[in-house]
Formats: sequence, C-alpha cells, structure tokens
Amino acid sequence: MSHRPYWFDPAMPAVDEAVLRPLLEKQAGRLRDKVFVRFADGTQWTYAETLAVARRTAAALQAEGVRPGDRVAAWGPNGALQLRAWFGANYLGAVYVPVNTAYRGNLLAHVIANAGSEVMIADAGLLERLAGLDTARLKVVFADGAAPAGLRQKPVEALDGDEKNLDLSAAPALWDEYGIIYTSGTTGPSKGVLSSYLHLWTTSVLTYGYMQEADTCLVNLPMFHVGGTTSIYCALTRGAGIALFDGFSASAFWDQVRATGATISSGLIGVMAAFLAKAPPRPDDADNPLRITNIIPVSDFMLDFARRFGFQTFTGFNMTEISCPLVADLGAKVPGSCGRPRSGVEVRLVDGNDMEVPAGAVGEMILRADNPWAMSHGYNAMPEATAHAWRNGWFHTGDAFRTDADGNFYFVDRIKGTIRRRGENVSSMEVEAELLAHPAVLDAAVVAVPADESEDEIMAVVSPKPGQSIDPAELVRFLAPRLAYFMVPRYVRVLDALPKTPTNKVRKNLFREAGITPDSWDRVAAGIKLAK
Repeated sequence: MSHRPYWFDPAMPAVDEAVLRPLLEKQAGRLRDKVFVRFADGTQWTYAETLAVARRTAAALQAEGVRPGDRVAAWGPNGALQLRAWFGANYLGAVYVPVNTAYRGNLLAHVIANAGSEVMIADAGLLERLAGLDTARLKVVFADGAAPAGLRQKPVEALDGDEKNLDLSAAPALWDEYGIIYTSGTTGPSKGVLSSYLHLWTTSVLTYGYMQEADTCLVNLPMFHVGGTTSIYCALTRGAGIALFDGFSASAFWDQVRATGATISSGLIGVMAAFLAKAPPRPDDADNPLRITNIIPVSDFMLDFARRFGFQTFTGFNMTEISCPLVADLGAKVPGSCGRPRSGVEVRLVDGNDMEVPAGAVGEMILRADNPWAMSHGYNAMPEATAHAWRNGWFHTGDAFRTDADGNFYFVDRIKGTIRRRGENVSSMEVEAELLAHPAVLDAAVVAVPADESEDEIMAVVSPKPGQSIDPAELVRFLAPRLAYFMVPRYVRVLDALPKTPTNKVRKNLFREAGITPDSWDRVAAGIKLAK
C-alpha cells in the first residue's frame, strides 16, 4: 500500500513549475523584491537579482560557445559563485556539473574527462589542483586566479555578460538534463548520475515539500550533493528563501539558525544530528525558529533531540539516482524506519535473482517510478554500469532492507557491507544508533570483519566527544541490554576521528579493508560473555 505525503502530488508538473528558466522567471515576477538567498558573508540576492545574475551568467557562457545541452563544470564551495554557475548554466539550457571540492589527482581528472565540459567556473583556491592533470576537453576556466598552462583563464567579473545578445530560442523540457551529480566514489570511480528537471523536481518536493513560502531553509549540505541541490530547488519552487553556508558546523549550527531565522534545514544526515544532540543542554535550546528538518536515520535518541530543540522531524530514504521512494509522516515515531513506499513508485525487496523475499527477510531494494524521467536515466558515459543498475527493468539500489508487519521499511546496510553473524542479519545502522546513545561517543561506524569460524564478526569504530574517553569494555556493557546478543560488537576500535566523505558519510570501506588491526580491542579475548 503506497503512502502519500500531504505536500506531494504525483501528477506531472507544468514546465514553469519544474524547469529552471521559466520557474525562475515566474517567481522573480511574482516575488520580485523578496530575498531569495542570504550568503554567509551577509550579502543577499532578491528573486529579481537572482534572475538578473542568471541572465548575465548565461550570456557570458553563450559568448564562450556554450550551447543548450553542453556541460558546464562548477567547482567551488557553497556560495554566490557556485549558485550563479548552476542557475546561469540552466538558464541558458546547459547542464550543471558540480565537482566535489575534495577531489584531486586521478579522481579529479576522471570526473573532468567523464563530464566532457569545455568550460568551468571555479573557486580560485582550487585551481592549483589542475596543474599537471589531463584536463581532457576543458578549455576555459572562469576564476580569479591563474589557470594552469593550456587553459584560458577569465576573471569572475567576466561572467557579467551582455544580455542583449542572449539567445533563448531553445526551450528546455521536463526531460532535459539539468545536471550531472557525481557519486562519492569511495569504492570505485565516481559515476555521473544523469538527472532531468523532472527528476530534480520530484526529489525536491518529496524531500522538502513541507516547505512554505514563508520559510527560510538553512542549506549547509554541499551543492555537489543531492541534498544541497534539492533543498535549494524546493525553496525556488515554493517561493521560499535560503540561507547558504559552506558546510555543517555543530558549534555554529544553532547560531546560524537563529541569525538567519531558518525554519527548515537541508537535513541532518548521518552523524550530524548526533553531533548536535551531544552538546550540553542549555535553557534556551527550544528558543529557535526551526520548525521541521529531515533526520536520517530516526531513533529514540534523535526523537528526544527533536523534542529538546522543539522541532518536527521528517524521514525517508533517498540516493542520488532515485527520488525519495520511502517516506514517513512528519513526526513519525517508528525508530529505525525509513517509512513506506510513497505514491508514484513501486518498491520490491529481492534476492540475488530478483525474486521477491518474504516480509521480515533481508533483500535488495529495487524500484521503478510511474512517471517517466522521475528518476535518473543513467550514468554518464558508463553504459555497462547503467545496464547493470537497471537490469530486468528495475533500478537496483545496492541497499539491503527488511520490512515489518505494518509495511515499514528498515535500512540494513549496503549489499556489499551487509553483516551476517551466526545465521542472523545485523543492521549496522541499528547498532550505530545505540553506540551514539552512549554519552561519551561522538561518532560511530559498524562493519563486518572476518570471523575465525564462519560468516562475519562485528567491529565498532568509535570516536569520543571532546574531553571524554571510551572504555571498550564499558561500552560493551552499555550495549548488552540494548541489543540482541548477536548484534553486540566483538571488536572495538577507538579513534580520535572517523574519516569522512565531503558529505559527512563515514568511509566504512577503509575499516573493512583494514580488518582486525593491532589496536582492535577483542571482547572475547577480554573474557566478556553475553547472555542469549
């Protein structure tokens, strides 16, 4: 049975509801002097100014030979330059290709070559990373800095093009590409996810559609990430405002919320909410304007955090290629659940042969949408990866889930990272949620490591809060009454900090590859036995 959030209509949107150029023109005409974006330095653009910047940028790109359908690379932190690169490219009908600001070396060269962009708009502080790289078809870089040999550099002020010659005769459609968003690339080469305007719109309004015109959304997820782009786009569709910051800061988050009057945030994914929840209580915790935010995953610990700060929670499941197929009601109180399939999408859990598994069993989530173009239409220049993901007419997420008797879905792990211990499937997310409930634990990751007998053993990798220490034996005693005996980690590693991707995901592959290290504490060797 499908579930429909009150804010989502699965019908196809009109062009001026989803395609950037007509959408921006409509909103700028209707909300001319309303502030659309507040930047971290205090500057701001109204809707009318945002349209004007997009038009000037489109004219400058056109003068450099960019045509509708061409790819424009954008390489910089959240800010005015990155926003104008996106809106200017789309206004012209070109494709926005944001590049992860952490990329360098071979990974950076791979993305540049795969994208096939001839023009890049870049932050000056990143240009030195291009030196010595094969920059493929790249010819022109708009940046306030010296470009490497072989590339023509133009200053950022040159993006203020002459609108008089702007050719807008090509009219972008719902199924045209708005962007190519690259995956994190932690387990292989980054894949460029092809995304249409309809894909962007569907994901945006499903994930952030509770946003209203009076809202301001604090955006601190990067604009090369689906969370950053969709939150900004939903604000545009709703006529709301955004406050744009470069990255999440636990120490600054609530100050930013209060200073900007933010009523929504782009989301608290992974450990972001846990970091905030670990802060010592203050009498003014609930004295803030935040009313709703996404928290993924939701646990009792996170629900207590939301009550403490006085906001509602929304949760679901999404990845770059899809459009939030699982959603839960606002304030849903089913800890660990990602919700249920929403209207407009079919979801199945299957085994390795795409045969459906029974309720309660763990299977890979596969899905397809009712509306064409409401999900990614492939990986750029990677036909084999596209065919593998879309085999048998269904998109294969690579994620393991299970369901309960009420039809709620629970994320277990990536298929490649699923933990199978003593005949039981173990959700790393569920174990991590209990680890994060420990008062001394700031960050946590759970992975499978080889067992002596068969299947897997469980390793927890944790980092302490500032000024705290973690005793592995005490941590295990904390977990024992909270988890099934087979879920309690055998091994514990304590690190000062856990390695992350730029989108705040723990790089679990590093721990899997390292296996049982000399600094791994062993519960069995310590003589601790658990009751069944």
